[in-house]
Amino acid sequence: MNAAPLAGYTVGVTAARRADELSALLERKGATVLHGPAIRIVPLPDDAELLAATKAVVEEPLDFAVATTGIGFRGWVEAAEGWGLGARLLSRLSGARVLARGPKARGAVRAAGLVEAWSPEGESNAELLDHLLRSGVAGQRVAVQLHGEPLPEFTSTLRAAGATVVEVPVYRWTGPADPAPLERLLEAVLAGQVDALTFTSAPAAASVLRTADAMGKLPELITLLRRDVLVVGVGSFTASPLVTAGIPVVQPARARIGALARELTLELPARATRLRIAGREIELRGQAVVVDGELRPVPPAPMAVLRVLAAA
Repeated sequence: MNAAPLAGYTVGVTAARRADELSALLERKGATVLHGPAIRIVPLPDDAELLAATKAVVEEPLDFAVATTGIGFRGWVEAAEGWGLGARLLSRLSGARVLARGPKARGAVRAAGLVEAWSPEGESNAELLDHLLRSGVAGQRVAVQLHGEPLPEFTSTLRAAGATVVEVPVYRWTGPADPAPLERLLEAVLAGQVDALTFTSAPAAASVLRTADAMGKLPELITLLRRDVLVVGVGSFTASPLVTAGIPVVQPARARIGALARELTLELPARATRLRIAGREIELRGQAVVVDGELRPVPPAPMAVLRVLAAA
């Protein structure tokens, strides 16, 4: 019986939301998963900012609305309903061209009884921005639902093109409530015990780098992520803090959790060292050896010796 494609590999998961889903996908392929959430999603401590943005949207005509996340768009509509502004908000949005960044945002838009005018194939903010600019935004009012942090380049580019932009902050990202699991995950990476590290949001990627810096280990971590650890991000926006740090990031064709798991399942085994010794097929995986299709776990020290011998 052949070993599962990720058997013998340890994969780090930094996601907060949907971590269980990603972990289950990887474990079904045989991976050992280490989870260290790098962020948490929290409501705005004061709804005054969201209320002010909602009033700004409903009180004047709106030309475009940008839904960047499903959870954020739903949260906005629910908050508006709680303030007695739900009907006015939906009425205003129904008269605008609603752009949805991805399938979850699109689903939230439709669940609210609206129809999106356009959704980018690549599910990226860059495509949304390009579409808006090509549509012409001079003199137009654009509401942008933020997804946990400001989008200064996105909104400033729209303003420079002549748009009036209303930023709608529904929630924010912050560091994990308990940093210990993330620190343990990073220690495992630094000890050479993690073969791949996954990211599903840009704030999580930035948080990992900040945490490593606080631990005094950022240069070592960057070196390992550049050289020894497969880094997989769900999309270009997610990858941006890592790419800025010079870390190569493998990305699936579509920015989806399932696509990320499939990409990792292809990429990680492709890096294995394969040998034929005395007529036997031997494959060196992250934390194990596969001999003629049979997985044999190997402790770290002997595994390191095997790698040196294989490279000789």
